[in-house]
Amino acid sequence: MSADIHDNRAWAGAAPALSVLIPFLRDDPTDLLGQLDREAVSLGGAVEIVLMDDGTGDAALTARLKHTVDVLDLPARLITLSINEGRARGRNRLTVAGRGRAYLFLDSDMKPDAPGFLQAWVALTAQRDPAVAFGGFSLDQAPRDACFAVHRALSGASECLPASERAKQPEKYVYTSNLLVRRDVFAAETFDPGFSGWGWEDVEWAMRVSRRFEVVHIDNPATHMGLDTVEDLARKFDQGAGNFARVVALHPQIVAAYPSYKAARALKRLPARSWLRGLTRRAAGSSVLPVKARAFALRLYRAAVYADAV
Repeated sequence: MSADIHDNRAWAGAAPALSVLIPFLRDDPTDLLGQLDREAVSLGGAVEIVLMDDGTGDAALTARLKHTVDVLDLPARLITLSINEGRARGRNRLTVAGRGRAYLFLDSDMKPDAPGFLQAWVALTAQRDPAVAFGGFSLDQAPRDACFAVHRALSGASECLPASERAKQPEKYVYTSNLLVRRDVFAAETFDPGFSGWGWEDVEWAMRVSRRFEVVHIDNPATHMGLDTVEDLARKFDQGAGNFARVVALHPQIVAAYPSYKAARALKRLPARSWLRGLTRRAAGSSVLPVKARAFALRLYRAAVYADAV
């Protein structure tokens, strides 16, 4: 596959300890780059950034980002792919370009919550050198538009948790939105390219890694700025059903303890699942119902979709 590679002036002479890996598709990570670059002086050359456009096909965006990369103080490389590789393959490719002892996977729609975000990650690698560490994410800076209320409710209840809670099931709360991985660990366990579309490739990776390496959780969160509408979430759940089935097949004992799996198995016995999917999807999208009720309806919709996969 053809790839256009663009480096800034600082790239060639850099010897980073940490590579920040940022994949994106039909998104503009300029704001994130600006925020990260404000830490450049304090980092003393310890951090580089590797961006990858996974097949957006927007020449104007590529040109803007090349200019942005050129004016960064942090060493930076922009990789532009002509064809989409997908979440797992794309992240595997990013690690090949990264030169640090550790990788920080950071989604392009994240916004660090603290001004010393990268400094905290560098300090952690220097002091503890963890195999895998997840910093967490929040909704502190996320948009509060009514159309995103259900996503806020879902994410706030099940994902935006403090490190003390995430550490109780360390492999479950691992997402590539804000994830540190030591180079040798990733060399031993890469993302499974058998996953396609949306979801579960990072959780499945964590299940494999947790059998061989310690997964730690810290509180160094970033805000998930890219909230979705109910319809967008429902489409992602539809796309993720096959990936969920793959996780179940690969790790049945671990997944058996997950509420999403238990709900899917319970609904599988219902004879009218297609009717339930339609009802719960409509309820989740109804602005008349309270947000908590809509969030519950969307969770039921997800379980009904996953029921076909288990």
